[in-house]
Amino acid sequence: MKKIYTVAVIGLGGRGGDVYAPLIFEKKDCFQIVALCDLNEEKLSVFQNKFGLSKACCFDSEEEFFKEKRADLLVIATPDKCHVPHCLKAFALGYDIMTEKPLTDNKEECEALLAAQKKYGGKALVCHVLRYAPAFLKAAEILQSGAIGKLVAIDALERVGYAHQAHSYVRGNWRNLQVAAPMILAKCCHDLDLLQYYAQSKCKSISSIGDLVHFKKENAPVDATEKCLDCPHADECTYSAKKHYIAGWDYHGNPEDCWPWNIIAQAPLTREKLIAALQETNYGKCAYLSDNDVVDHQLTMMTFENGVKATLTMTAFTAEGGRRLYFHGTHGEVVLEEEENILRVHIFGQEKKDYPLSGLNEKGYGHGGGDAGLINQLYDMLSGNTSQATSLEASVESHLMGIYAEESRLQGGELMYIHK
Repeated sequence: MKKIYTVAVIGLGGRGGDVYAPLIFEKKDCFQIVALCDLNEEKLSVFQNKFGLSKACCFDSEEEFFKEKRADLLVIATPDKCHVPHCLKAFALGYDIMTEKPLTDNKEECEALLAAQKKYGGKALVCHVLRYAPAFLKAAEILQSGAIGKLVAIDALERVGYAHQAHSYVRGNWRNLQVAAPMILAKCCHDLDLLQYYAQSKCKSISSIGDLVHFKKENAPVDATEKCLDCPHADECTYSAKKHYIAGWDYHGNPEDCWPWNIIAQAPLTREKLIAALQETNYGKCAYLSDNDVVDHQLTMMTFENGVKATLTMTAFTAEGGRRLYFHGTHGEVVLEEEENILRVHIFGQEKKDYPLSGLNEKGYGHGGGDAGLINQLYDMLSGNTSQATSLEASVESHLMGIYAEESRLQGGELMYIHK
């Protein structure tokens, strides 16, 4: 009989609760969710009922949860700073793990994770979901076919988007280095992983510059208040929480479980619950008077061991989100443009060929179908029937890129050598 893997989930936020657990729950011939852990009792109760679990299988204390092994696989979708300790505990208990990223911004912790996996032998899959998205896989297929000759350079642009920056990196869980990783890892670990994947090589050296220029107290409008709902500028300020959340809620027809509203308050949402959350939580704070300290723009340059060069620009100051990747080869070029919904191949001297991303992407979940693509391959990875594209070892390589990039940024752009 086909083995059904039991699954426990720790962290029931926007990723663990709203994406990974539902996708896993749908695959009843492959997985069975048997245990949950989250500090929020209301959220825990919602998912307990959703997945048909008994109260004894649901934990609001991680200490109690980690007293014993609860399942074959542990999905770790907790805050950034929890990933390493939770992974280490899981390995020691004998779990296979699927963990959110970034793993860590510390080189020693990267080594500790690899050592723990080697000691206990568990499988580990890191959620670099874009590696499983059809459009990004198609770009890799074209590059590896040799269609544009030898890959020389990659120019990558990560458009965070002004609204996303304010939500996640000024007001949200990734706003402050005390609780989250630097932006180059918190936002760009996808991009660094993809660049290494496309270059087909380890990164040799890296340098980076960037800082926080806009979301600071000195840039607040005159007479701005700490809470947007009390502010005289609430109706016209670009970064007003009232405009982003309440007006957006009204405009979109009161969506109950869509991002970003599902992050602010527990579904089922009402306008009253949304207003209360903005009054009580950091999501209602002025974007200029928050406790954020992460950068709002960063430029990074890389040289890979095989000679491929790459640049990565991450910026908050764009109208829309979406990545653009420009691949320069000796006989052609490829452009992957999320905002324009196109993958374009132009062999020198030939007509351009376009692949609409809408024809490649899976529907229903985010990251261009990468979320669903990851879970679609999870069973085979656990069974040993396919290689782990985003194994712990591969992920550590791209994390080192981010760690050294941040070190370079703090040193004013000094060139850093990753593998000395």
